[in-house]
Amino acid sequence: MAEKQLFAGKTALVTGAANRIGAQIARTLHQNGANLIIHHRHSSQNITGNTSHASSLNAQALEAEFNSLRPGSSIRYQAELSDIADIESLAQKSSQAFGQLDILVNNASSFYSTPLGSITEQDWTDLLGSNLKAPLFLSQACYPALKQTKGCIINLLDIYATSPLKNYSLYCSAKAANQMLVKSLALDMAPEVRINGIAPGAILWPEASRSDEEQQVILDKIPLQKIGHLDNITQTVLFLINNDYITGEVITIDGGRLLSN
Repeated sequence: MAEKQLFAGKTALVTGAANRIGAQIARTLHQNGANLIIHHRHSSQNITGNTSHASSLNAQALEAEFNSLRPGSSIRYQAELSDIADIESLAQKSSQAFGQLDILVNNASSFYSTPLGSITEQDWTDLLGSNLKAPLFLSQACYPALKQTKGCIINLLDIYATSPLKNYSLYCSAKAANQMLVKSLALDMAPEVRINGIAPGAILWPEASRSDEEQQVILDKIPLQKIGHLDNITQTVLFLINNDYITGEVITIDGGRLLSN
């Protein structure tokens, strides 16, 4: 299939791009002509710290895939997004790799339960770091480059930013703060740079296995009675990049699940 050239000449940085939603976003942007900067925490381990998903590609394989389709169109950088020096280095290298930066997708995220009574300072550092600190400081570091291209930022949020999940208080709080970050930065970065958010519901089952009964409990809460698919996310990414009169908005993609809460 011939590639589209919707983003020909543009450069996109996707964090946590080695697996799952991040990989599909990166693949879709590349298919539409963008040069891709693939951020990864570890080359064979996804950003959540779990073992790699059986069907997902690691960063090295994804880079090779892109460059086999369009030579010299992709590069990968490792960075620990809890480290400010790494964040600033990633932003600098990303703006220089292809001479410009047009799109930043803050996708990288840690996700795990923190039942009350077991929460540690390390949990705080990890969950607030990946879900709030990293998107803030990376957006700030990329802002000068994005301002030059009148670019845009998309943050991956979660429906649990507005409707909490039991035993996930730190994660939910971090995503809620990230949601406000989208709105706040939309004011701070206007008029040159737009920023929006996407709040998925059940798009992929977590890598930790769920029983059929657990899956059914979730499906029963979704009016459309099904989980979503990766194209539901990537179609929205394309929409938000292409619509130059939307900023500070969060689009929920959950099959109507929040309606039943």
